[in-house]
Amino acid sequence: MEIDIRAVRRLRESAGARAAIGPMVEALCRSDADLAATRVVCDWIQYKANFRDTVVVRPVIAADGHAATSVEGYELAVDLRRCARPETDVLGEVTAALSEAVHVTSGTAAGAGGLGGGARDRVWLEPWVPGSCSCVWRFNALYWQALADWEKSTGKGFEQALPGGASDGRNSAAAREVILDLFSSWDELASRRALPEQLYVIELGVGNGGQARTWLDEFVELDRRHGRDYYRRLHYLMGDYSAHVLDRARQEVAHHGDHVSGLVLEATRLSGSVGFLAGKAFLVYISNVYDNLPSDEVAAIRGRMYLVQTRAYLAGQAADEIAARFGLKRAEIAQLTERLLRIGPELLAESQPDKFPDTGQAVLFWQAVWEALRQAERYVPLEGLDTYRITPAVTGEILRPLLAAEGDVRMHVSNGALSSFADTLPLLHPFGRLVCHDLFTTSPGEYRAGFYGPGKYDGSVVNWVNGPLLQLLASRRGFGVRFSPFTQRPASNVKTLTAQVRD
Repeated sequence: MEIDIRAVRRLRESAGARAAIGPMVEALCRSDADLAATRVVCDWIQYKANFRDTVVVRPVIAADGHAATSVEGYELAVDLRRCARPETDVLGEVTAALSEAVHVTSGTAAGAGGLGGGARDRVWLEPWVPGSCSCVWRFNALYWQALADWEKSTGKGFEQALPGGASDGRNSAAAREVILDLFSSWDELASRRALPEQLYVIELGVGNGGQARTWLDEFVELDRRHGRDYYRRLHYLMGDYSAHVLDRARQEVAHHGDHVSGLVLEATRLSGSVGFLAGKAFLVYISNVYDNLPSDEVAAIRGRMYLVQTRAYLAGQAADEIAARFGLKRAEIAQLTERLLRIGPELLAESQPDKFPDTGQAVLFWQAVWEALRQAERYVPLEGLDTYRITPAVTGEILRPLLAAEGDVRMHVSNGALSSFADTLPLLHPFGRLVCHDLFTTSPGEYRAGFYGPGKYDGSVVNWVNGPLLQLLASRRGFGVRFSPFTQRPASNVKTLTAQVRD
């Protein structure tokens, strides 16, 4: 049996978490489970809202077996943060999970919803799928599409759900640093008579427009001091997935007039929307977008490669509480959730007035399901990394050096971020750069030392982004990538990625 305990610093700081290890080992020793086929992974899950139970069983599907019936072992995943709570019965939680594992490995769970949870009372919301295809990302998309309804219900703006209650993109010192770097490049090109008449800057993920306003206001002031009249030639393009967010951002920068335009776009498919700017953008500025895009996870376990499959569910008790609150039958919840994700809360209320008399009630149902939403997980063998597609143009082969260097490890594939990044690089002018503030891992080994998502921010999903994977992709396409601390808030988890053509 292997026991992997992560997040050493926080473990040392928490007497409750340390005390939980004894009952966990006692439950393992008492269990009828095959301990030789057991891996125990203990994380400190820093996100108070996430998709995990305190203790989770993850079946490991046999490499030569059938995913519906054949299990060669299992992983017991333990959240030390919640185990540290005085009210948590660690012995009971681990014992129940091990009992589920016995059902899984004996095959008795397959008929009750598939491997990975048949021994517990659950309402399943989807079949087994790769993580990037889970309905949690449909919830994430719905949040941005129907943000106005969500904010009306909660009475607060989406930025208040972020750590610190604001985006790092609003930092004026960070904006000045980027702008002065731009001026330096433009001055050099101007001295060669090679500076285009039109100077394009693109921002992806505009939030409420505060970052654009900060950046543009700083630009005007710095340009006035600089004396080169670059503002007259500036075209600032704001792009966002949410029309509601984009409308609000336009109002925030209305005083910049024709210098700013907005475009509703999908961050993972930029070429169709802004492909006309290929080779023209001097700056693509992104803040807190990549961590909100769909991602798979892959794992190396005892020399084999696995894809993590997930399956969203509501625990039986939570489902019963939701049913009672909204006057529903438990069996209706999955169908209504699917309908909500397909048509949104306003049309759900219009189409089901007997259940949701107005949009507000449909939003409350949405919020209740989201709060209770959990994910079961299992490991499914990959026949070969080259058979797995991260994006339509990139295979899993690019992951090999990252996985090979770390032994047993599990990491994000960052499919959405990689797709967006790959589609953004061709937009850059030879003197242009991409600057991105986000939650990046910067070495594969970080995944062995902590938990990096998914977590929940209000109604959306947050995942750290696999920085070394973005570096590999950029290198293959002639770009260099570097990571640096977010200098205006060094204690922050946010890092700054800068990409530009290699010299």
